[in-house]
Amino acid sequence: MKVTFEPDLCDANGLCVLAAPEVFELIDDDVVEILFPEPAPEVESAVTDAVIACPKQALRLPAG
Repeated sequence: MKVTFEPDLCDANGLCVLAAPEVFELIDDDVVEILFPEPAPEVESAVTDAVIACPKQALRLPAG
């Protein structure tokens, strides 16, 4: 699994950070940073929840 990010769509509401704090971080200037673009299998469910929770659909997972 690899998560990608469209920064122009992000409004930094932090829902991804709440869903998967091991993978996403809200940095000082209210920008989301992906700490681990290829997260470990044990957090894949949380990453999927983060992608679903993103109101701007700024996060993407590979199709399939």
